[in-house]
Amino acid sequence: MQRAIGSEKETASTLHWYAVWSRSRHEKLVASALTNIGVTTFLPLVPEMHRWSDRHKSVDVPLFPGYVFVQIPNSAEARLHVLKTSGVVQFVGNRQGAVSIQDKEINDVMAVLDQRVSCSPYPFLQLGQRVRICGGALDGIEGVLISRDSGSKLVISIELIRRSLAVSVYNLDVEPVGGLCRQTVRKKLAAPDSLSRDNCLTQLPSTGLTAVKAYQ
Repeated sequence: MQRAIGSEKETASTLHWYAVWSRSRHEKLVASALTNIGVTTFLPLVPEMHRWSDRHKSVDVPLFPGYVFVQIPNSAEARLHVLKTSGVVQFVGNRQGAVSIQDKEINDVMAVLDQRVSCSPYPFLQLGQRVRICGGALDGIEGVLISRDSGSKLVISIELIRRSLAVSVYNLDVEPVGGLCRQTVRKKLAAPDSLSRDNCLTQLPSTGLTAVKAYQ
């Protein structure tokens, strides 16, 4: 993950996150070039094992291939500054121009990578019950909770580029976003006497939400 420090004349309240398309396999070069000219960048990287005939090596690869995130003012001058950088194709947006990304979406991805939580790319999800992690290093991170195979994962998305990553929520508490309060959810997740002390999946009444709780 790469970041840079923006201009001291700019304050956080005047800056917005945007996504730019880069040339194929140029994400690291673009992020480095933007950093060198003083643009705040975020390039999510995850380790991937590459195998050659004589050796194996872990290599950091882009979590969202083809995209680099930049934090700049909402001005034509700032966007042109980015577009002039070698390897940058264009901003992600609509017919009216570049569209900004919510700070929380970027911050949640940053938090997952900063904590070195195991994660992987996941097909973009638009529908489903949103939940929030309660407590621990990932407290407050939001996404869509899904059940796959024997475990559950939280799918975190960047809506603008329609890309997602999945994080295991084993041994974590979650609550529905905009629904029941945290205390109510945790009470509903209390282990019945008939359940073992193993990790269980509990259905939240009236929400259809599957939440994860590890019983100690």
